[in-house]
Amino acid sequence: MSFSEYKENISDGDTVILYLGHNTMQAITIMPGKIHQTKYGALPHADMIGRRFGTKMFSKNRKGWVYLLHPTPELWTVNLRHRTQILYTTDISMVILKLALKPGSIVVESGTGSGSMSHSLIRTIAPTGHLHTFEFHAERAEIARKEFEHHKIADLVTVTCRDVCKEGFGLSKVADAVFLDLPGPWDAIQSSKEALKSEGGRFCSFSPCIEQVQKTCEALRSHGFRDITVMECLSRSFEVKTIPFQVPYLGPTSTTKLPEQPPSSRKRKLESEGDSSTVNASTPQGNVAISDDTAHALLSLSENVQTDEKLVDEQVDCKAAMETSLPRPLTEVTDTDPATGLVRNVRAIMSQKANKTNILTGRPLKDMTGHTGYLTFATLYAQCKSSEAKCDEEEAE
Repeated sequence: MSFSEYKENISDGDTVILYLGHNTMQAITIMPGKIHQTKYGALPHADMIGRRFGTKMFSKNRKGWVYLLHPTPELWTVNLRHRTQILYTTDISMVILKLALKPGSIVVESGTGSGSMSHSLIRTIAPTGHLHTFEFHAERAEIARKEFEHHKIADLVTVTCRDVCKEGFGLSKVADAVFLDLPGPWDAIQSSKEALKSEGGRFCSFSPCIEQVQKTCEALRSHGFRDITVMECLSRSFEVKTIPFQVPYLGPTSTTKLPEQPPSSRKRKLESEGDSSTVNASTPQGNVAISDDTAHALLSLSENVQTDEKLVDEQVDCKAAMETSLPRPLTEVTDTDPATGLVRNVRAIMSQKANKTNILTGRPLKDMTGHTGYLTFATLYAQCKSSEAKCDEEEAE
């Protein structure tokens, strides 16, 4: 089984990713006669052979299941054994994009580390490209070499144990791109320039500290690299779930208009005598002639007094109605009193009338990866590679 290709069924010796749940995965190598233990129970390797990748497999006690996933560089990044700190998919994807890698590209990488970046680079440049990866630690270099052989991608990569900061890459005009993950990348800028092709190429360096970035940028500029940019990639994951949301009850709503009250006899009399300029108003002293404005003011005052007396009577009736309605069971409580039109038991009504609706929400996870490092990108153009003096003149102009 190759990480750069896909196969349908699981066979002996394959690497399988067991998906047990959210952010819970394990990578295993299929060996007949071996049994893998999980929190759901035992999973015999023999039962996995012949199954299709992506299928569901129950444990022996039928208390749970796992998904058998085909390994990819992305899944391998979150499941590999950490021999060093690694780069994750967020940074890896940006590096591959900005270096303009494609099938057939020749890439130089240092250092190899745990092989997280190497697997993604190999998948991108396959089937005709090649990766030259360098690791100064002999044991880690040997583990990476065996790992590439087990994953059947050894023909696409060459692993070399060397300290490139002191000895260089030993390559001349072969690479389309160079990627450095070193504590002192500025010491490998000259050898990176020599490894790039005559027509130029692209460069990337990963550094966790901004002081390292500043020193690297100075070295890149002095060696003729241009279009220097620095970026930081952060990933923010959200947990999406559906939750019930209670809609509060704000009281009854009515769109019906109240019936218009018939005019009083006094008002009808005034309207019928609209042509006259004065009206006769009875007073304790006798009949006095008053103007129309004075008559309307007296009429409004009289109606307000009647309305206030009516409201007092309604409030007394409403209070009595509410007191009599409190002992009633909730099933008999209505939202309004037929006599007064007011709510009698607000708390009971809200508990009965409150509606619930499902809302899709997203919230950030409690534990998320923060700062990982800075990516420094630069481009070496053909004229800069052939003549540093000419490139310096163009920059001065």
